[in-house]
Formats: sequence, C-alpha cells, structure tokens
Amino acid sequence: MMKSMTGFGKTELELPNKKITIEIKTLNSKQVDLNTRMPGIYRGKDLEIRALLSNKLERGKIDFSIYVEYTGDGVNFAINKGLANQYYGAIKELADAIDQPNFSNYLPIILKMPDVIKPEREDFNDDEWAIIEKSIIDALIQVDDFRTQEGQGLKNEFLSRIQSILDLLIAIEPFEKERIEYVRARMKKNMSDFIEDGKVDQNRFEQELIYYIEKIDITEEKVRLKKHCDYFLESMKDDNAGGKKLNFISQEIGREVNTLGSKANDVNIQKLVIQMKDELEKIKEQLFNIL
Repeated sequence: MMKSMTGFGKTELELPNKKITIEIKTLNSKQVDLNTRMPGIYRGKDLEIRALLSNKLERGKIDFSIYVEYTGDGVNFAINKGLANQYYGAIKELADAIDQPNFSNYLPIILKMPDVIKPEREDFNDDEWAIIEKSIIDALIQVDDFRTQEGQGLKNEFLSRIQSILDLLIAIEPFEKERIEYVRARMKKNMSDFIEDGKVDQNRFEQELIYYIEKIDITEEKVRLKKHCDYFLESMKDDNAGGKKLNFISQEIGREVNTLGSKANDVNIQKLVIQMKDELEKIKEQLFNIL
C-alpha cells in the first residue's frame, strides 16, 4: 500500500495531578531525521522512543513531543531564584538601554520565562510510563492512518498523470506519419532537382533517404516509454515498492521523453513532448513524499 511520509498523530491522557499530550509529526526526508522533546523525567526513555519511532515510521523527518500540564493540588513547585535574578538583570539592562529606566513591572515577565517556575523533581514511575507508552503507540497508529490516506491521494494523482502521458503518446501517432511523409516528399523533390542537373546518384540518394528516416524514427522510444509507464503503474500495486523505486522508473520515463523531443523534428510532436515533461515533473515532485 502506497504511503506518504507526511503524517500527524496526537493523543491525550489524564494521570493523577497531570495531563499528558503526545504529538508526532512527520514530513518527507531521504533518511530518518528524528527530533524528540520531552520533560527531563522521561529522558531516560529517549533511546527506547527513538528505536520505536524509527521501526514504525521507517523514514522521514519526525518530530516527537511529550507535553505535561500539571493539574493536581498535590504538585509542589519551586522558584529558581538564581535564574530569576539573571533574567531580572538582563531585562533591567535592556530597559535602560532602550531608555525606559522607570519601568519596574518585571515580576510578571520574569515568572513567564523558561524554567523559572518548575515542579519539584518527581521520581520515574514504571506504571505511569506503561500508560504513556500505550498512548505513544496510539499516536503512531494515527500517523500511519494519516500516511495511508495521503498516500492514496498521491496514488490517484500518479495514475492520472501517467495516463495523461500515455494519452499524449497516442496523440503523437498522426503527426509522426505526417512528418515521415513530409520528409519523404521534400527529399524526393530535392532529389528530382539534383537529378535534372545530373549531380546525384539516385541509388545513393535512396540509401541516404532510408538512413535519415531511420535516424529520426521514434518507434523504439515510444515502445520503451509505454513499457516504463506500464511498469510504473504495475509497481504502484506492489506493497514493497516505495518512492525510491518509483523515482528510478520516472527517471527512465524522462530519458525516453527527452529522446522523443530531440528526434521529433516536428513542432506538433514537440508540443506534446512538453506536456509530457510537465506531467512527469509534477510526478517527480510528489514522489519525494512517498515512503
């Protein structure tokens, strides 16, 4: 099943004296790029959390956060007076520097600064962590569901754009026949003009005509392009085919499209090739989001 690397999951749980919120956000990245934010009491579980996230999410930029809001009356808090004094000195110095020496309402500002008011250190509780861990897994399930839903949307887009390329490939055929006839007629006319002057051997010229037509023939490119598109569609059905494999196939599609454009020698075919390139470019942009 095709999945996007973009995902989001959020769970909340109520524990005695505290409310815990867990958030997981994922974006596209070539490798695992994992950032974790959590209170110090849970830092001992950081490696365990990283292993769990890497195993479940496989790839992408992953932001994991645990937020704690203390709600109970039994929670004791402490004021970090040393840090508060440092904030006071820095804020007062700033007030003097911006010519506000009479400003004195420092306390509300200082109390809102990071780590000035902190709950007293609490002991790690294994039973509490078991509940939190289950909530983390629930958030991971949400992320996976989100990725699956996003992946289905991208799959539908790929189907539409690959089909557009195949339709444009079919649209080339009438112009291809006209192009060959035009080249043949033009060269025959030139040949007749030269023969009248006795300057060109007709057999040699016919050989040159065949060589030139073969040189601008795009039959092989069309066959390979269709096969690559069919392989792209087939690979999307494979559960083991990720964004990297589809990206490799899109590169092969791009090579054939570029060759068609260089051998076209016809403005109508080149217009169709430009439309193919536009569709393929949009596919490549979205492939970066596929897991």
